[in-house]
Amino acid sequence: MMIWGVAAAATLVGTVLQRVSGTGVGLVCAPILALLLGSAQGVLVTNATTTVSGFLIMLAVRRDVDWARAGIICLAAVPGAMAGAVVVRALPPSWLQVVLGAIVLLGVLTTVALPRLPEVHGRGPMALAGAVGGLFNTTAGVAAPAMVIYSRLSRWDHRSFAATLQPIFMTMGALSVITKTVLGAAPTTPPSWFPLVVVATVLLGARLGGWLVTRVPTDRARALALVLAGTGGAVTLARGLLTL
Repeated sequence: MMIWGVAAAATLVGTVLQRVSGTGVGLVCAPILALLLGSAQGVLVTNATTTVSGFLIMLAVRRDVDWARAGIICLAAVPGAMAGAVVVRALPPSWLQVVLGAIVLLGVLTTVALPRLPEVHGRGPMALAGAVGGLFNTTAGVAAPAMVIYSRLSRWDHRSFAATLQPIFMTMGALSVITKTVLGAAPTTPPSWFPLVVVATVLLGARLGGWLVTRVPTDRARALALVLAGTGGAVTLARGLLTL
């Protein structure tokens, strides 16, 4: 019971940060839930949580969503999610932890240290970001690295980017759950009551985040998310390496 309580707390923190800065649920929840529940189940719960959080936060920011970009990225995420489900089914738990920790740390590093990159446009880079994001989301519960790099390359306005991430995360989370279930890569499901806890926690986190969004600087919220994510990613990576 305590494990699921900590999982709910991670979901709350991640949702608040996602409402404030656009990202947070995957970066915070994936490494923490992987440590608590095991890599495969932790990522699956993270995928389900991002589906719920993306949908609920999307309702609040829908006017700023770039639906054309969201549609292209989500369509491109389908083959990436399918490939990720195959990887999850094939890799042993220790290697999954290594992959998860490495991707989370990559996300943190690209977010804080990515230099100014050449500007790119067109559907090609957009589709590539969607495919890589779908792969990362299914294997590790974290699509942020691909999305952040694409946003920097395309010079995407942050307000529109943060809003558009919500339907993208919602779709990628649902694709990850569906593909892993269909391909037999889904582990044991959580208790039947936990989805209700997730919905309630996400609703609370979205409301708190909505209250904080005008009171807390985005850079501070993002910095907290990155500290939590980096710590969890490093611990997960080390744990995976030690159990190989």
